[in-house]
Amino acid sequence: MAIRKRTYKDGSTRYMVDFYDQKGVRQRETLPGGTTYKDAKEKLRGYEIAADKGVYVPDAERLFFGMVAADWVLYKKDKVRFSTWSVLDGHIRNHLQDFEGIKIDKVSVARIEKWISAKREDGMNVVTLRKVLVTLGQIFKYAFRHKYVAVNPMLALEAVTAPSTTKPEMVVLKPEQIRSLLDATTSQKYKMLFRLAVFSGCRQGELLGLKWPDVLWESNQIAVNRTFNNGRFYDPKTAGSRRRVDLGPDTMLELKRWQIACPPNEMELVFPNDAGNPINHNNMVNRAFIPALKAAGLPVIRFHALRHTYASLKIRQGANIKYIQEQMGHSKPTITLNVYAHLFDASNAESAQGLEKIIFEK
Repeated sequence: MAIRKRTYKDGSTRYMVDFYDQKGVRQRETLPGGTTYKDAKEKLRGYEIAADKGVYVPDAERLFFGMVAADWVLYKKDKVRFSTWSVLDGHIRNHLQDFEGIKIDKVSVARIEKWISAKREDGMNVVTLRKVLVTLGQIFKYAFRHKYVAVNPMLALEAVTAPSTTKPEMVVLKPEQIRSLLDATTSQKYKMLFRLAVFSGCRQGELLGLKWPDVLWESNQIAVNRTFNNGRFYDPKTAGSRRRVDLGPDTMLELKRWQIACPPNEMELVFPNDAGNPINHNNMVNRAFIPALKAAGLPVIRFHALRHTYASLKIRQGANIKYIQEQMGHSKPTITLNVYAHLFDASNAESAQGLEKIIFEK
């Protein structure tokens, strides 16, 4: 293994590294002009380490990042739900295209750090950025496993410079705000949808996938048997997600009124669009939910805040945490506690006061 200096006819010089790979094949690589002897020495050392590990790949055979990313997302397609796969595919197409034409072993920590800075300057949400970085990390794990790279740059990135974020404050509606939202919603369908979201705590996809046979009139319940996301129906993600949710008699009465007014549709959807198909969640939020919030004089919030509102109201009621967990479809009570622990502060104070009243008969 050696470093040689080559002189060209125009008088310029370049260093060339000469070594044997893990297969015993002699490799020569002429380094770019301006490369110093120190740089050439480090480059040769890197090739020696790669050869010792059995992962050296000649430059002509090195794959571009875009090729490896395409192989990885195809590999993931039958291993995750389609909705999850669509998100991963979207990360590659919409956010990681900056790396597409770069050979994957040239995607260094420094290059990724510059990309992160550029995305932050462009205003990318920190939460979104972290999700994209998780996808990037999985691509590099795949590349390392297949020996496309000798090192995984994401390991160093995760340890040192991954962008941090604080947990966003949970938004919940007060009772008077809920009334204002429903009063401002002119469509009977969407008024029922928003009401059911608040009084059931169901996820958006669970509500959009709800069918009339899922409404259990005699027991005042709805059965969550499926979810609708990204244009497809899915079975509930966990056994706990498949559940029966209790509703009050007034909400059941409003649901009966909506059933009478609901246009018939072949899928028997509770909330069909005008064509009798499931509602597109983006259309619902942009064309119905946000306008209703604005008409009610409320801040624009995520639809998911209605699920948080349900949990908040149940906690204020003093409902058992196990019951709340089951109604919301969490797999364990600890998940419910981790998400909503801060909401128990006020109810704990009320509970302490209630204990004194019981003992001292105040």
